Amino acid sequence: MIEDIKQDARERMGKSITALKHDFAKIRTGRAHTSLLDHIKVPYYGDEVPLNQVANVAVGDSRMLTVTPWEKNMVPVVEKAIASSDLGLNPSTSGSTIRVTLPPLTEERRKEMTRIVKAEAESARVAVRNIRRDANSDIKELLKEKEISEDEERRAAEEVQKMTDQFIAEIDKLLAEKEAELMEI
Repeated sequence: MIEDIKQDARERMGKSITALKHDFAKIRTGRAHTSLLDHIKVPYYGDEVPLNQVANVAVGDSRMLTVTPWEKNMVPVVEKAIASSDLGLNPSTSGSTIRVTLPPLTEERRKEMTRIVKAEAESARVAVRNIRRDANSDIKELLKEKEISEDEERRAAEEVQKMTDQFIAEIDKLLAEKEAELMEI
C-alpha cells in the first residue's frame, strides 16, 4: 500500500521534472537549437502539424537554423509560420531552404528570460509539493482506515518528504544551469 503511494508520487514528480526540462528547452539562450522551433504548428493539407513533421530542422552554426521543407510548395507556408510565431524571428528563403538567424540577446531580454525561467521552476516546485500533499493525504487515509499504524504513517510521510526534497533540489539545479546558460554571452 505505502510502496504504491510512494512509487506513484515518485513517477509523478519525475514527470514534473521532465515537463520542466521540456519548458526550459523552449526558452532560447544565445545558441541555436532545433527544439526552439518544436512548438511551431504549420497548416498542412487542412491540419495543423508540428514543423518537424513537414520539414527537416538543422543547426547551421551557433546563431542559425536551417529549415528544409520536404515539399517545395510548403516553403512559403513554413516561412510564414516561423515569422508569425511568438519567437520574433525573421526567416529568409533561398531556394528550398529557409534560414532562421537568431539575433543576439540583449541584457534586458536575458533578464526577462531569467524571470521566465524562475517562474517555470517555481511552478514545477509547486507541482512537486502538490504531489507530496496528495501522497500524504493518501497515507493519512490508510491510517484512518486502520490499514497501517501511526509509526508506519510517520515513517512513510518522512520518506515522501525526503523524496520531495530530492526532486526540489533537482529543480534548483536545473534552474541554476539554465540561468548560467542565459547569462553567458
